[in-house]
Amino acid sequence: MRINPARLPMAQTGFLRRRSAIPIWADLAWRVALVFGLIAVVLALHWLGRDGLKDNLDNHISFIDVLYFTTVTVTTVGYGDIVPVSPAARLFEALLVTPIRLFVWLIFLGTAYNLFLRNIFYRWRMARIQADLHNHIVVTGFGTSGGEAVRELLARGVNPREIVVVDPQERALIEAEDLGCNVMCGDSTRDRTLKDVAIDRARTMIVSAGRDDTSILITLTARHLAPRLPISIVVRNEDNELPARQAGATTVINPVSFAGLLLAGSTSGRHIADYMADLAASGGRVKLNERSVLPEEIGKPLSAITTGLGLRIHRGADVVGFWEDGARKLEPGDLIIEIVQGDAVGETPDLR
Repeated sequence: MRINPARLPMAQTGFLRRRSAIPIWADLAWRVALVFGLIAVVLALHWLGRDGLKDNLDNHISFIDVLYFTTVTVTTVGYGDIVPVSPAARLFEALLVTPIRLFVWLIFLGTAYNLFLRNIFYRWRMARIQADLHNHIVVTGFGTSGGEAVRELLARGVNPREIVVVDPQERALIEAEDLGCNVMCGDSTRDRTLKDVAIDRARTMIVSAGRDDTSILITLTARHLAPRLPISIVVRNEDNELPARQAGATTVINPVSFAGLLLAGSTSGRHIADYMADLAASGGRVKLNERSVLPEEIGKPLSAITTGLGLRIHRGADVVGFWEDGARKLEPGDLIIEIVQGDAVGETPDLR
């Protein structure tokens, strides 16, 4: 999982990683150069002020003595064999060498963290997150459609910890991160990426990569890793709806076609489009709900349910409308599509 705990407590969400602008060897090289540069500055100043130093062994300060004293004082606090004796030398050690010593140690510690400790920490945190990923929702692509889908899921009460957003763009991941979601920077067309988000343990997947060909390839990759996973995909070209289904998508959504349905519905009545949009959103006065038949409802007609207004029954591979004979008796295993009360009941509808 290509991840980085740059901004978020990943025990709750996920990691976000941004590739460094320079390679590792260059990053290490400039750190080493900086350390040697600081040592060179201190060495030059020590040589110029060598009269303020005293060698307790032979009372003679040579260049080797200055070099030795510089490296010892920059990296440690010294051994006491060569000491500053003049007020100027002691002031120099206190005000300049001590901050440089601390800065050099910060460079050492930062290098060790970036090159070694951080990777160990990342892997440990990633393993913790992966172990908690069960029955989650994977969203690949956090553009307009994917982002709106995540916000709608949150509005419907889904815990953001149950959502994993995968996108190659850092800007998109930062936005998803701010919503509290797990995030991962990676290519969803690769097996490794989807395995890292535990695609085989997910409850559903939303694919909105921005390009139909990429979205279909992601669907193919996910389908062979999770044969029974429900996959919803967004395609923008009508010709790609069939390939998307053949790739393994269980639901194919064309936002252009949906917009056309709303526009066409508005010609038959100015409130039809408003009602259709109301059904699709969580914040409206009504909303659609899908659920399994309850034990006490078995044997009763669809019209007798009390949780909402029954519209349709999914019975295996069959779809039964509320007007059909099959709706007169609910059976075990039925899935019911119903209209239920929305979150905005009691509010004045905005029909602008």
